[in-house]
Amino acid sequence: MVEDFYTRGWAVFPPEPAVAEWAGHATVHAQKAVQNPENRHLLQCEDTWFVGLDALPNDAAGRVAGGAPLSGAAVDFARAHCGGWPALHRAQLSVTYPGYPRPREGESDAGFRYRRDRDAAHVDGIIGVGTPKRRFVQEPHGFVLGVPLTQADPEAAPLVVWEGSHHIMKAALRRAMQGQAGGPLSEVDVTEVYQSARREIFATCPRVALPGPVGSVSLLHRMTLHGVAPWAKGAVADLDGRMIAYFRPELAGGVAAWLTDP
Repeated sequence: MVEDFYTRGWAVFPPEPAVAEWAGHATVHAQKAVQNPENRHLLQCEDTWFVGLDALPNDAAGRVAGGAPLSGAAVDFARAHCGGWPALHRAQLSVTYPGYPRPREGESDAGFRYRRDRDAAHVDGIIGVGTPKRRFVQEPHGFVLGVPLTQADPEAAPLVVWEGSHHIMKAALRRAMQGQAGGPLSEVDVTEVYQSARREIFATCPRVALPGPVGSVSLLHRMTLHGVAPWAKGAVADLDGRMIAYFRPELAGGVAAWLTDP
């Protein structure tokens, strides 16, 4: 499993009772978050995607409203092989609905085409700033861990990854930041390097869909290029849509650790 994870840049852990129980408890509170009028601004892409940043009211151990901490094989793996298991932030609730993707408010035509044709592929933590947008590593995550909260067809806007892309991305970003001195690594502009690495990845790395039933967990290497596929015609999901809770805790060592750890 360890060798496969570092070769592919991803792993899907099969359903476990403890994870399914956690998901069932969390879903009740996720539904409330989606329906909360205060979160209406998180519904984007013409009401086909609830972005859901920090929308799940979990604590640092993953407990939601007195429930059990998040646990299981994926948590144990991340703790041992992905820089540890730090205090968790409030999870993102990424919810998609039939018709995704549609244009996001303020999104350019080129931006929408990239969302539709390239799954809005990205590496978490590389943030676009300003106009025109420039890219910086501002959120050095240790990993990306996703917990499905609803049942959905495999074609219902699944998580997709480019297998092996973390090798290309890490090498490119290391080169970009070599010899940088006198300022934080988070202030190094990686725009062109990042875009060039993505082009190489699209040309050379297989695109793999990672759907999963409730009780399963997806775990991505922090530099794996990933996105959300369109909702295929005829695909169905629970009434709450395709809902996944994502955790991306940051590495204690910052950008330097993000670049040098396995």
